[in-house]
Amino acid sequence: MRHVDSFEIQPPTPPSHNGVPRSAWARARRRVSRWHRPYTALLLLLDFAAVVVADWIAQEAFGQARAGFYNAQEDPTWFYTVAFVLLPLGWLVLLWGNRAYDRRYLGLGPDEFKRVVRAGVAVAATVSFLAFATKTDLSRYTVGFALLGALLLILVERFLARFLLHAIRRQAGQAGHRMVLIGTLPECLEVYTAVTRNPSAGLVPVAIHLTDGYAAARGIETPVPVYAGRDVLALVREVGGDTIAVCGSASAEPGELRRLAWQLEGSGVDLVVAPQLTDIAGPRVHIRPIEGLPLLHVEEPTLSGPALLVKNLMDRVAAGLGLVLLIPLFAAVALAIRISDPGPVFFRQPRVGHEGRTFRVWKFRTMYVDAEERLASLVDQNETDGLLFKMKQDPRVFPVGRFLRASSLDELPQLINVLWGEMSLVGPRPLPADDGDFLGDVRRRLLVRPGITGLWQVSGRSDLSWDEAVRLDLYYVDNWSLAYDLSILWRTVGVVLARKGAY
Repeated sequence: MRHVDSFEIQPPTPPSHNGVPRSAWARARRRVSRWHRPYTALLLLLDFAAVVVADWIAQEAFGQARAGFYNAQEDPTWFYTVAFVLLPLGWLVLLWGNRAYDRRYLGLGPDEFKRVVRAGVAVAATVSFLAFATKTDLSRYTVGFALLGALLLILVERFLARFLLHAIRRQAGQAGHRMVLIGTLPECLEVYTAVTRNPSAGLVPVAIHLTDGYAAARGIETPVPVYAGRDVLALVREVGGDTIAVCGSASAEPGELRRLAWQLEGSGVDLVVAPQLTDIAGPRVHIRPIEGLPLLHVEEPTLSGPALLVKNLMDRVAAGLGLVLLIPLFAAVALAIRISDPGPVFFRQPRVGHEGRTFRVWKFRTMYVDAEERLASLVDQNETDGLLFKMKQDPRVFPVGRFLRASSLDELPQLINVLWGEMSLVGPRPLPADDGDFLGDVRRRLLVRPGITGLWQVSGRSDLSWDEAVRLDLYYVDNWSLAYDLSILWRTVGVVLARKGAY
């Protein structure tokens, strides 16, 4: 941690760029963030190989692959050229055209995979048009298998490449973007906390540039050096940054933001904005320019409709299958609990659910039978704030129960609640009914069904403060989608295996 007092105010330096547009050929080379170049080259090779493999499998699976293709039976050279050279190159061109290699979408979020799917649709449309225009007699099964197989293989290899990239970012701290945060100290620290919570995102703040001077931040500890009164571009070059993040109220000054964008033209430095409207996801925000004024239109949250019906159906089916498949595990856990501490296998407690309705949650019992009576003597040892009671070394938890909590196996019986429609697979965690009246912002959590897992659980679980947990739950309520649910379910696997924040 660094103290703001330890830095001296530097005299302002004149900006190095006056906003006059530069030629695209004269852009400065990036000095730091070059990780995307070898990564993009790797993706190009893997995508090409994926299409070749898919075409080869399709040819082997269907004997009539070359039938009717410009006398390919007599001279298969042209067929092999099209199938194993031109078609893979066409995939790469359309992937590039759909910006599937743009470094802004690599390594984080679903945009990369969406662009791959769009490219796949474009390839299918192009092949269909060319076959129709040239009257080429192709096997529909072969072409369909090749195109669908190529799409699936590309998605799989990109997922594996992203997994490797995330591992490099977490373990080596490389292959990321070095950010300089601009704004007031509280705003910059809030953005710092958000972007560093997930090392896989590859966003590494290296400096803070205060817009209101040192006076308001004097004596406050900061995790990175703090500067004020400096030319931003010169500061970025000095600290080895490649990205500028304008935080909070600093982004609300259109004149300053526009001049900063002008100053960065041709410098190779990215400009990102973290506005005060931070808890609204991208799909809900649309830019609608009116007379040169870009207006941000915020759509209402999706709390009903076909997507919600699909979510409920998916929950019921998954819960039913899960309960059937997990019967042997349930029996083993029940036996271990009874041996550890005589008493009921399941713990039933009233929880607040959708729209304030109360239900009794199912959990494997992890505490001694007299846990509720012993709670009063441990209240002053609570290690969390807010409405919950948490202790890392809770004496009321027996040894097997400690393992069940660390591995999250104690939550599996809640599949019964999901099957009955009281809970969902993904959603805010249900809170005990006697822990408060859920006034204010907390009550908004009740607009959706509570979940077995949620954004709170995959972002830190018990290690988060109550305010941060509520913020994450409200973000989920306002921005949920089926794709987001699948993403959270996938992240839950990693969190459970790592046993992060589970006690």
